[in-house]
Amino acid sequence: MQLNQFYTVLCTDDVAGTAAFWQRHFQFTPAFQSDWYVHLTSKVATTANLAILDYRHDSLPAPFQRKAAGLLVNLEVEDVDAEYAKAVAAGLKIHVTLRDEPFGQRHFITEDPNGVAIDVIKPIPPTPEYAAQFMVPEP
Repeated sequence: MQLNQFYTVLCTDDVAGTAAFWQRHFQFTPAFQSDWYVHLTSKVATTANLAILDYRHDSLPAPFQRKAAGLLVNLEVEDVDAEYAKAVAAGLKIHVTLRDEPFGQRHFITEDPNGVAIDVIKPIPPTPEYAAQFMVPEP
């Protein structure tokens, strides 16, 4: 398979509000915009894309016409401490305060207007126990 792009589509009943949230807090900008679908690209990483879809739109099969739930979006950043300070200053709900994890992440978790969890991450060295579990990709 020749994969050209991979991105997440968040299903919501508030396309404009959800798109505005991602633009305001995480530096995304619209590449396509309609009342039922917005395709966002990152201003800082052009390969990062996110789409927002009205879950009631007829392009989505009936069994999937529901709001996003049970979803965690990871954003890997250069300066997680600065992003945490911005999130707190903006009044975002913080579910996990900024902390270091033994598996190799410094991170915090917030949420978007739909309750989608957003894990903002900076990789750090894992403990030896976790370092041994990382796989080397095949060439």
